[in-house]
Amino acid sequence: MKAAQYLGDAKFGVVPSTHVPPKEGEVSLDVGYVGICGTDMHIYHGAMDHRVCPPNVIGHEMSGTVREVGEGVTGYAPGDKVVVRPLDYCGDCPACDAGHSHICHNLNFMGIDTAGALQSSWTVKARTLHKLPDNIDLRTGAIIEPLSVACHDVTRAGVKSGEDVVILGGGPIGQLIAQVAKAKGANVLISEINETRLKFSTDNGIDTINPAKDDIVKAVMKRTNGKGADVVFEVAGVMPAVKAMTDIAAVRGRICIVAIHSKPAEIDLFKFFWRELEMVGARVYEAADYDEAIELIASGKLNVEPFFTGEFTLDQVGDAFHALDTNPTGMKYIINCGGHA
Repeated sequence: MKAAQYLGDAKFGVVPSTHVPPKEGEVSLDVGYVGICGTDMHIYHGAMDHRVCPPNVIGHEMSGTVREVGEGVTGYAPGDKVVVRPLDYCGDCPACDAGHSHICHNLNFMGIDTAGALQSSWTVKARTLHKLPDNIDLRTGAIIEPLSVACHDVTRAGVKSGEDVVILGGGPIGQLIAQVAKAKGANVLISEINETRLKFSTDNGIDTINPAKDDIVKAVMKRTNGKGADVVFEVAGVMPAVKAMTDIAAVRGRICIVAIHSKPAEIDLFKFFWRELEMVGARVYEAADYDEAIELIASGKLNVEPFFTGEFTLDQVGDAFHALDTNPTGMKYIINCGGHA
């Protein structure tokens, strides 16, 4: 058994590891695949060392098989294919008491605040598991976590069939939001300046605009017969997108903030008043979002295969992070950790 430890300063070390027997309420997993996301890249560049405390094992987009179940665990058995919803909540704060444990005041994000999935064996609380159906393999299962983010975003925005949706930012999460919104029957447009990502969108059935070349306000108004977008997702995290989100929103349009803004942003509040706009934030996911993501793939409503850009072994973890770092237009690199059903 082995584990990939993030050492700091864009470096990893692969070290021997051991199986940790599950305690009461826990399950040990043979890790199949782990995806690399934008948060992992922030860790890679040292921006989150204060939380990760290297050397430590990171990784939270995972799939695997149950190896052993602890005392009191029901509903899971050795050999079951599962994914982990990596949110360890306290259950005893105002957010948890209100039913919002995914944004617990004392949340531990597994793979950031505690040891993660980039290892042969991972022992977690059974309450974090979701079972995969027979027709979803472990490789595909590695994309359930980011797809759940998209499901949560679309739910928070209240997207309905027939609505006009604009997504500002065509990275992996923006593309997944587009696919989930499209599956709900929305008319979807992605705004993105990178030509590779624009091609990815069109190749996968999503209309696009490059705001560096075309006036996004004029384009959206023409597309919607002067109405504007019913829903706008701000996924880019840059000021031009923050400005555009209020410019293109319809009367009583909804704006969903998905991007992480590290600094306060100036927002046109007059447009919120004038058009009676609404704005919501969307952070991580809830259990229902995982269930929806699994159903979307299992039912064939979503084809996630185009999102997979490259695959590496656990011993090649450094190469995998370097590959994504030097190919920012890549969608999803995954690491094969060897624990296959």
